[in-house]
Amino acid sequence: MRCRAYLSALALMLAAALGAAACSAAGHPAGRATKAAAAPPTGVATPSAAARARLAPVTIAAVGDTMLGSTPDLPADPGHYLAAVRRQLNRGAQIVFGNLEGTLTTATAGKCASMHARHGECFAFRDPPRYVRYLKHAGFTIFSNANPHSFDFGAAGQAQTVRTIHKAGLAQTGLPGQITVVKAHGVRVAFVAFAPYADTASLLDLPAARALISRAADRASVVVVYMHAGAEGSGADHVTGHEEYFLGEDRGNPERFAHMAIRAGASVVIASGPHVDRGMQFYRHHLIAYSLGNFASYHNFATDGNLDMSVILHVTLSPTGGFEHARIYPIQFTGQGQPVPGGGAISFVSQLSAQDFGASAARILPSGIITAP
Repeated sequence: MRCRAYLSALALMLAAALGAAACSAAGHPAGRATKAAAAPPTGVATPSAAARARLAPVTIAAVGDTMLGSTPDLPADPGHYLAAVRRQLNRGAQIVFGNLEGTLTTATAGKCASMHARHGECFAFRDPPRYVRYLKHAGFTIFSNANPHSFDFGAAGQAQTVRTIHKAGLAQTGLPGQITVVKAHGVRVAFVAFAPYADTASLLDLPAARALISRAADRASVVVVYMHAGAEGSGADHVTGHEEYFLGEDRGNPERFAHMAIRAGASVVIASGPHVDRGMQFYRHHLIAYSLGNFASYHNFATDGNLDMSVILHVTLSPTGGFEHARIYPIQFTGQGQPVPGGGAISFVSQLSAQDFGASAARILPSGIITAP
């Protein structure tokens, strides 16, 4: 009897040990935000709750289209071209995002030669690969390649650009099916980027885009979606709510895409492409910035009229992707497209937001601070 009792006790001890091991091993998938289980007794924190409590919010700085000229038309002092706005770009941000509107390549076989275009009718942008050091020095940590110029010098130019970015220790995103995860304050932040082109993650294939964003949300608790969407030019500052075109090319429906992205798991949606600032909106408590305009351009983009200004966006998100606070810093462009602090972009974006989105518009104070409606 004593032996049987001993064996029974031993079996109970083994079962308890195995049960405890199973509970500790059955953690949630990395980066996925999960609903809390039944609350523990008062004053007792579960390990997952304690871990979440230690994580800090993440601040992301974001700008629009960025290119430091195009070979052979390059700035005389590229190392200091972004010096005037470096402080605004980096202020309190753990991640600095921009859209690289071109290539970093030595390739010479560009699209303009193959298109037999007359001078001034085709634009193919490339900077020397060494220019990545100036972008890194300015503070950038991740770039999007989802835009109409990432394939200006074909597959070879795009591949060299991606290699150059990675070799510099920076991240990039925007290729077909690509999800890029970076970490800040211990928080996994996924970036996915879209444009209406076959050599990028497609903006026009909504089911595929939805699936890609959903997969990103499975991998990280914060998901940043970038879209290169909408018509272009000084007259394209309003979000129409409809499909938009430029020179006959379908540039998507930015509002429909952004709303879909948030329903699929995006924490924030940022955009550029129109080359002009657009308004900002809150949808399901998440911020959408419909165009951050241009950021840097040495003779790449026009700078007249309402194209002479832009913003740097700073948005702070909780460790689970919730909006905490945001602010825009105004910049304006010199005659050579160099960004410097100042200008009227804050009031411009504020007015556009109210006009285009009404009750769901982001409220933007004269200081640039953004609040939800």
